[in-house]
Amino acid sequence: MTDKPANDAPHRLIDGVEFGEGVIVQAFTNLYGCTIGDGTRVGTFVEIQRGATVGARCKIQSHTFICTGVELGDEVFVGHGVVFINDKRPRATNDEGTLQTDDDWTLMPTTVERRASIGSGAIVLGGLRIGEGAVIGAGAVVTRDVAPGATVAGSPARMLAGTG
Repeated sequence: MTDKPANDAPHRLIDGVEFGEGVIVQAFTNLYGCTIGDGTRVGTFVEIQRGATVGARCKIQSHTFICTGVELGDEVFVGHGVVFINDKRPRATNDEGTLQTDDDWTLMPTTVERRASIGSGAIVLGGLRIGEGAVIGAGAVVTRDVAPGATVAGSPARMLAGTG
């Protein structure tokens, strides 16, 4: 692993990231405390948070948010504007009225297996597994696990006939 991407794009925050060989990160990105595998491409206006893992040869399109607890396998495609969520009941404050801390919520990890594709504008709720080679349609809201090889679309996302 290297400590910097292979290109010199300006205006990006990179802090404590483990980069594989040949990773390209475009401008206006926030990457901190994550791991990004060999040959992956990260587009503009992407945020990848602490504890997230991105596999090798992935393509992360612009305006995507990958939060803590998300693990992307190798060769995963993530379209423009995809949002991952890791908290089932988000709140700003706890019962005492003070801002929540890490002790006030439960992380819901999400796994996206090898060669899965997530269409632009999709929202992936926490605690899910998207199976190998699955396809998530653009704009889908994924509320439950997706079987390997399945294609889902809609809100909530449902399996399309003849897939999976």
